[in-house]
Amino acid sequence: MVKEMRIDLNPSSLHKRHHVFVKFAGSFLLLCLAFRLFVSDPTGFPSSVVQTPPIEETNTITESPPLSSSSSLPIQVSSSDDLSSNESQTFPNVAADQCDLFTGDWVADPSAPAYTNASCQVIEHHQNCMKNGRPDSGYLYWRWNPRACELPRFDPQKFLHLMRNKAWAFIGDSISRNHVQSLLCILSQVEQAIEVYHDEEYRSKRWHFPSHNFTLSVVWTPFLLKANIYEDPNGVSSSEIQLHLDQLDETWTAQYKNFDYAVIAGGKWFLKTAIYHENNTVAGCHYCPGKNLTELGFEYAYRKALKSVLNFMTNPGHKAFVFLRTTTPDHFENGEWFSGGTCNRTAPFKEGEVDMKDVDAVMRDIELEEFEKAASVGAENGVILKLLDTTRLSLLRPDGHPGPYREFQPFAKDKNAKVQNDCLHWCLPGPIDSWNDLLMEMVNRGTH
Repeated sequence: MVKEMRIDLNPSSLHKRHHVFVKFAGSFLLLCLAFRLFVSDPTGFPSSVVQTPPIEETNTITESPPLSSSSSLPIQVSSSDDLSSNESQTFPNVAADQCDLFTGDWVADPSAPAYTNASCQVIEHHQNCMKNGRPDSGYLYWRWNPRACELPRFDPQKFLHLMRNKAWAFIGDSISRNHVQSLLCILSQVEQAIEVYHDEEYRSKRWHFPSHNFTLSVVWTPFLLKANIYEDPNGVSSSEIQLHLDQLDETWTAQYKNFDYAVIAGGKWFLKTAIYHENNTVAGCHYCPGKNLTELGFEYAYRKALKSVLNFMTNPGHKAFVFLRTTTPDHFENGEWFSGGTCNRTAPFKEGEVDMKDVDAVMRDIELEEFEKAASVGAENGVILKLLDTTRLSLLRPDGHPGPYREFQPFAKDKNAKVQNDCLHWCLPGPIDSWNDLLMEMVNRGTH
């Protein structure tokens, strides 16, 4: 049964209730006005929840304020989606030493890099992007994240402890020099290295860490083979390269037995015009129109080089811990380095957004094939041979290159100036620092 509502129609009663209602409404309005003034007052306490505008799915990220050479790095706040996905990530039940470190994604990371150009003094001019005036800093706030396991950050204290009384070498071209500078910068947070040697052109160098008696070297040998090169520092050739496919470069082989660890790599030099020699005879060439020579192609020379290098390194005469680093892709767009190519992107690619160039795919295939052959031989001879497969993870980082900021303040005099871009080497700090995270994890696995 529904209870009937009784309506009081007494006039005096209605007047009293109307008066009470007016008082209540007035009080409510005053309360609302006071609350609005409180939350809008800049001196009041901030809200506990800060709303951010929605992030569009584009290939760029919001640029941060310019950094001076001595300024501290700004803290980057990742989107809530990025952070929540990282925090909730679970890994399959995969043994740490069996996890594929090279299949993964670049994930947003708000923590600052391990060093800056102010805290590290060995960054070469062309890779010193912050000092040279690169205006954005978002490229610093990403880390490589394997999908099946956690990749620990590089621990410089632990690394130097493991390397006490050891010698390590990076053997290859200028990317190897780029890589060793990254390692030096990270280690400098624990101990400053002393440079004890450099060649005439400052391409090969050696450093010593006296507190740990650790020696770190970079040996410049762009072909790993004996080569006569006729280029100036700007890459301008006066004659064709003469490359001896059956002779290793003594620049590195003569000192190889001094190294306990070695990271070796070929690279883009094999794409240059070259005359090939075998058995003291001209055997052919790569891209030499008008020479009336057999076009053997860079693939032929690269396979020959890697086969000879790995045969030498897996010889039981010296049992070093060897890493073969795979080829490094470039990110030139709208041209090449010599024809106005640029790299202006400010965020990583996601998987599937970019394809590997044919030449990089060919070189990496050769590297994988020759590595597989050599690894079994090395195991029989007690030589540890590991593949540092940085190609695909590097392919996803078009934002990590100096671009026009290979030179100091390239647009200071003319904002529309036409300047040469570097879309092959890496800014320091930058994505190449993650290569050292991978190296340390591989050393840990190999020593346990």
